[in-house]
Amino acid sequence: MAQDRHSLASHDTVDLRKVDSHPDHWYPLAWSDELKPGKTLGRRLMGEPVVLYRGASGSVFALEDRCAHRQVPLSVGVVDGDVLKCGYHGWAYDCSGKCVDVPYFGMEKLPNGVRSYPAREIDGLIFVFPGDPALADAAAPAFLGSAMNRDYKTRKLNREVDCHYTFMHENLFDMNHQFLHRKNMGTIKAKCLGKRSGDTWCEVDYTFNRTEGRASMGETVIVDLVRSRGGKQKNFSDLMTIRTEYPYQHLKVWVGKEVGGDLAPVLDVWLAYTPLDKEQRTNRTFGYLSVKKPPVPGLIHVVWPFVTWFTERIFTEDKDIVQLEQAAHDAQGTDWNNEVFPPIRDLRALLARQGRPLDDNARSVAAE
Repeated sequence: MAQDRHSLASHDTVDLRKVDSHPDHWYPLAWSDELKPGKTLGRRLMGEPVVLYRGASGSVFALEDRCAHRQVPLSVGVVDGDVLKCGYHGWAYDCSGKCVDVPYFGMEKLPNGVRSYPAREIDGLIFVFPGDPALADAAAPAFLGSAMNRDYKTRKLNREVDCHYTFMHENLFDMNHQFLHRKNMGTIKAKCLGKRSGDTWCEVDYTFNRTEGRASMGETVIVDLVRSRGGKQKNFSDLMTIRTEYPYQHLKVWVGKEVGGDLAPVLDVWLAYTPLDKEQRTNRTFGYLSVKKPPVPGLIHVVWPFVTWFTERIFTEDKDIVQLEQAAHDAQGTDWNNEVFPPIRDLRALLARQGRPLDDNARSVAAE
């Protein structure tokens, strides 16, 4: 009976939870302020150990976190200028991963080095590029939402989630799951206003109607304190647009948005999901949540604890539910997703097309 259910439920030709993140993109591994000059950080990326270190020049470098000698982590080593020395025998590696010194061996026959990764800092996050280095520069994001915009107050989003990254994309993209948040937001009905897609992106628009309960203080801070900026417009609507621009996601909310107008969003969220393990069933979510400052100077700082409290409760509910989705997939052994919502069908096709399926023939899902 279970097999019959699967054959009826599945309309895709690929198990999306077995599609790896494509390596030819930049993935955040740490916050800039976590890595002090002359220090190291050990991280994981797609099952590979990576060491980040900040040299004397102030630049950030990324190497394979395994000494070529005894395979011990270089992250327990010593930074000397822009060189990283293994903490065991002092083997030294430059920022390209080349072994430049074995103290007791001499310089005549130096052994092979370790893998290096392109690394750069963007808006306070340290990114690493695990794919073809020749493609790195063209793939780098220019900025991360409104994190550096002084018109916004921003908080970091940083959590490890035990699920495949595709669950994260689906969760944010599908606002029909507002029922999940009924205890914190009341009963809200989402209305899809339209969808659009391209080869490397897709996006969807929503507006919302509260049918029961009332807004929390966190919602009020994000939305109603800024609504007054629009005045008493007669021709406006509230709008949320969610965009997956592979491999990142963006969410923006406008209130009192005039038809044809170009107001700045009151909420601007940027997100990235960095796969940690080789199976990519865990990810670290990095992001920025930026709220437009209301007209009263300093008010946003006073009410900010309500924003933090509200968003943490929402994110906790989302984390719990996607981890349950992952557990269901693990128990079933495959993806039984029975998707009927057209924007999510577009999203699933995008993720399968842009990712790296374990079976190369699985890319045929893009034709769905």
